[in-house]
Amino acid sequence: MSDFTPLTPGDPRQLGGLEVLGRLGHGGQGVVYLAKTPMGARVAVKWLSLSEDEGSVERFLREAEVAGRVAPFCTAAVLGTGVEQGRPYIISEYVEGRTLDRAVKDGGPIAGGDLERLAIGTATALAAIHEAEIVHRDFKPGNVIMGPGGPRVIDFGIARTLDPATMTSSTQIGTPAYMAPEQIMGQGLGPAADVFSWACTMVFASSGRAPFGSDATHPVMNRVLHGAPDLGLLDGGLRALVLECLAKDPASRPTARDVILRLLRNPRPGADPLAEGTMQAAPSPGDNPSGHKPSRLPILIGAGVVVVAIAVAATIVVPRWLRSTTPPPAAVASATTPSRAATTTPPPAAPVKTALPGGSVTLWESPADPITLTSYELYDKKLDDDVDYARRSARGAFEKLPANLDSLTSPSGRYLAGRSFDYTSDGYDSILITDRQTGSSSFRVKTVRKPMTTSLRSWSKDSSKILLDLNKKIKDAKGEEVWNTVGFAVIEVAQDDVARSRLRTVDLEDASIGKSDFGWDGSESGVVIVYGEDEGLRFYDSAGKRVRDLPGVGPLAAGPRDIFSPSGRMFVTDCPGDAEDDQCLWDAGTGRQVRKFRSDCEKVLGWYDESHLYCWEQDNGANSEIRVVALDGKLLRRLVEVGEKDDLTPYFTVTPTGS
Repeated sequence: MSDFTPLTPGDPRQLGGLEVLGRLGHGGQGVVYLAKTPMGARVAVKWLSLSEDEGSVERFLREAEVAGRVAPFCTAAVLGTGVEQGRPYIISEYVEGRTLDRAVKDGGPIAGGDLERLAIGTATALAAIHEAEIVHRDFKPGNVIMGPGGPRVIDFGIARTLDPATMTSSTQIGTPAYMAPEQIMGQGLGPAADVFSWACTMVFASSGRAPFGSDATHPVMNRVLHGAPDLGLLDGGLRALVLECLAKDPASRPTARDVILRLLRNPRPGADPLAEGTMQAAPSPGDNPSGHKPSRLPILIGAGVVVVAIAVAATIVVPRWLRSTTPPPAAVASATTPSRAATTTPPPAAPVKTALPGGSVTLWESPADPITLTSYELYDKKLDDDVDYARRSARGAFEKLPANLDSLTSPSGRYLAGRSFDYTSDGYDSILITDRQTGSSSFRVKTVRKPMTTSLRSWSKDSSKILLDLNKKIKDAKGEEVWNTVGFAVIEVAQDDVARSRLRTVDLEDASIGKSDFGWDGSESGVVIVYGEDEGLRFYDSAGKRVRDLPGVGPLAAGPRDIFSPSGRMFVTDCPGDAEDDQCLWDAGTGRQVRKFRSDCEKVLGWYDESHLYCWEQDNGANSEIRVVALDGKLLRRLVEVGEKDDLTPYFTVTPTGS
């Protein structure tokens, strides 16, 4: 049965470059449409009924950008925003599921563990919204979706930032039965108003009735201002907590974070309450998130819903991934895959535990892993230097390479690129390429003349190219000699005979890149490097022509080696500014920030797959670990564990298909 209604004669057939399929619902704010990307992914598009006043549209888009701060804890994902015919629209993931309002009306009140999970999940979402300095202002059963992965709070597109957070009666937005007293009075609103609305919603979920009734507007408002709430069958700790949240005085209500802490069951020591709340809100395997038998009714308004946007635009802003086959980590691409990719764990497999040579290092590896540890450096205290180790094949054993200054095994496992400590007899720095498949075929590529040097940066994913830095000593402002990057080189490795490999060097006169290293761009057809004091990312083509700059994206924790996602559509940085443990994801095409999240990662190393990163986690135990991390900041399985006395530099490469 269809979950949307046909378009009316006045509805658009396209919005933001997307094909509009039908209506999901409409209301005072605008119309919600179901749309389809060119690759067939379903999304929701809300076309708002703002006036064509340029100031109001710009103000809305500014507020939408601020709302991009919201972490993806129990909230729906946002894909883009823009303006059509003077009216802004919001593109978001299409969330399957009934609204809480519809679920209770169809199946009756919710109780027991289902009510607990609902309370935890919705409070977690509010805490995430509030931590982004946003007030929802219309929290109610109709804005909670009982999704397959647990409850989701949606439609905070009418939210206003807390700075300033003053509203008057002329800007009053909300549903009277779920509005706080200060909201009814047109006073300044803060997060406490949402907490009041949350408590009203929990009463409805458990009884099917709002605590102050839902009849005529003025009697309801009067009871909210002066009457006592009817908590119905709520009991135990949840009843006491809800009653506190319904205090007439905003200052007497707990915060959303306080609510979570009181609701969580045996949280892990030191765990982030928001991450813990997201986990505990998820239904057990086989559970129906609504707690009722599946309804045969069509999914009505709220089945596909939208939230505030993350980007500001005066014209169409559609991220490139909307036109691709692989959804971004922030998106649920279609109705057939409703759970968010950012919180989907990597494919299940049985990792094999292996002790690596050279120190107290353990590798956990599965054939299903999309990346492979192919080489590493380990500090040797006796030598007071790093010692290289590299694989003999794609999944082979590691061997010690003490004669190499740098060593990188190709993703295919076939080739080893090694840079020795010394120049050749005729004064060249060089790279020795060995074809390990033949066992005896090697070729030394001479790169630059002494006193210049090169450094191995990375292989291309198809094992056909090697990227190098070109380094030269120069005098800095203090007159001291320092090594600076003065260009890059690419070795094109001949697959049939390494002796036919060729070198192409590119000299650059760009003082702003300083000591930075080069990395491949998202398509591996050009290169990128950090430039300037504002931590920007500069793109060059293969010939060294400067293509574009993305200023102020923030530092690269581990350099540019693996900052681009496997599709090349996004890249990751430490967020600009002083915020610790914050990672930012950026659209590689537009340079717009698409997500920001916080994790326990000390240093992000690169992308595990399109929906996960991998990073160093060094503070949660005696040993350091390399862990997979989801894009909501949740640490998942470990890949490597290193003893506290060892210092490891790992080099992962993309696992070739079929290996």
